[in-house]
Amino acid sequence: MAQRQLKLGAFMRPVSIHTGAWRYPGAWPDANFNFPRIKQLIQKLEAGKFDAFFMADHLAVLNMPINALKRSHTVTSFEPFTLLSALSAVTEHIGLIATGSTTFDEPYHVARRFASLDHISGGRAGWNIVTTSNPDAALNFGLDDHMEHAERYKRAREFYDVVTGLWDSFADDAFVRDVEQGLYFDPAKMHVLNHKGKYLSVRGPLNIARPVQGWPLIVQAGASEDGKQLAAETAEAVFTGGGSLADGQKLYADIKGRMEKIGRNPEHLKILPGAFVVVGDSVEEAKEKRAKLDSMVHYDSAIASLSVQLGTDASGFDPDGQLPPIPETNASKSGRQRLVDAAARDKLTVRQLAQRVGGYGGLSFVGTPQTIADQMEEWLMSRGSDGFNIMFPFLPAGLDDFVDKVVPELQKRGIFRKEYVGRTLRENLGLPRPKNRFFEVNHPDLRRFLPRKP
Repeated sequence: MAQRQLKLGAFMRPVSIHTGAWRYPGAWPDANFNFPRIKQLIQKLEAGKFDAFFMADHLAVLNMPINALKRSHTVTSFEPFTLLSALSAVTEHIGLIATGSTTFDEPYHVARRFASLDHISGGRAGWNIVTTSNPDAALNFGLDDHMEHAERYKRAREFYDVVTGLWDSFADDAFVRDVEQGLYFDPAKMHVLNHKGKYLSVRGPLNIARPVQGWPLIVQAGASEDGKQLAAETAEAVFTGGGSLADGQKLYADIKGRMEKIGRNPEHLKILPGAFVVVGDSVEEAKEKRAKLDSMVHYDSAIASLSVQLGTDASGFDPDGQLPPIPETNASKSGRQRLVDAAARDKLTVRQLAQRVGGYGGLSFVGTPQTIADQMEEWLMSRGSDGFNIMFPFLPAGLDDFVDKVVPELQKRGIFRKEYVGRTLRENLGLPRPKNRFFEVNHPDLRRFLPRKP
């Protein structure tokens, strides 16, 4: 049996999730909103054979007090499709994944954007399905209230059916382009969706040929009960919040088990927890880097970040007391529960928990290339994950350290590729091209769909 191989995504919006990243010595303070620098970063990731560049889009500035917001490098960022389309022209292999909201967007828009990106990039697009947890987003779309959590997931399930149905509007061989007969496409190979459901009404067909990959890669984040079930039914990659290895193994078995119950092949989904990685020439040096980075998080930012993650205002909590009971809210349930569990497990005060969250409170690997590779290998081989969505501590040095030092160590162990295996994101992840649900003809030879070089 072939050895299991790590899959690696790069979490790049913001370019570093750490609040203090832009202040770190030698870091690029404007890296989140500087195209030449982002181009340099993605080309470095591609040199490191990363599977994908991932943009977690937001439809509002983060809902935090202005005293915290004014310290955040996330307040300005590029619209993802504009950026990824530009980046597709300066890369050849790395996947391009962006968020598309099922709550504040329309399925026809989402289907067109991702189909276009997939064609422009030669089959490298991925759709990160989100229901949008930030309640302030509703105010930007003419709504006074955010849709209730369970209702958002029900709409998301129908939204997925509509978008994938639109991608299947045309058979792969519908566009004959017969110059002599004057026939551009075969009408018998066009399907009109005519969807009418509880939440959505979409006629179709999509006015774009079927994507190179059949469908762009379907990606999901979140680990609530609703989220896990949606992932089992629809996702091909899952970006999870990282906890302990035991937590990862439990989530891995849960989602893959749900897939088996509904008849899906568990190998057709890659589970990639977020991992914050700080590399040093020694473990002590790496810890010093992390401590210095965390020291740059202002308490205003820390308590505001905690409030966002908990879905409730934490500014009135006793900073030196224990975390009080947190009421049910309409925010992300899985993220809130991880913090509640961490506070109880580690006996953290509100101040300590806020400081951790204000920097980054999830799964982190802080050490040498060898110790980091040891941990990643353990997660992979013990079925805690299929790889990771890497979060870099500061840019560009944190990214360079990973690509130049950790990647060669992973390659030496035979658990990460030295070359890309294909042209499309699906090929590199080892995932099948979906069949068209409306037409029998499906072409496995993707060369006819790839852009022709002049």
